Amino acid sequence: MSRTMHVIGFRPPDVKWKSMKKVYDACKSAGVQPPSEVIEFFECVEPDDCGVRVNIDCAVTKREESGENGFEVDVTKLPTDVTRVRFYNSF
Repeated sequence: MSRTMHVIGFRPPDVKWKSMKKVYDACKSAGVQPPSEVIEFFECVEPDDCGVRVNIDCAVTKREESGENGFEVDVTKLPTDVTRVRFYNSF
C-alpha cells in the first residue's frame, strides 16, 4: 500500500462559487446530474464549503530528512486570497 501527501489552498466562496453551488444542490435534490460546466467548476468532486480550491504548489516544498517526510509552506508565497490550507494523506 502506498501513501501520497498533498497540500491545497482554498479561497472563500465568491459569487460564482455560490451560484454554481446552488445549481449543484438543486440538481442533487432533483436526482439529476449537474451540468458539465458545474461539474468541471468543482473539479469533478463534491463542492467544499471552504470555497474554491487553489493550487498552491508555488508555496509548498517537500521535506525529507532523517526518515521524516512532510511539507513546508512559505506563507509569504501564498496567493493573497487564500484563507485556508489543507494537508492530505491518502492511502
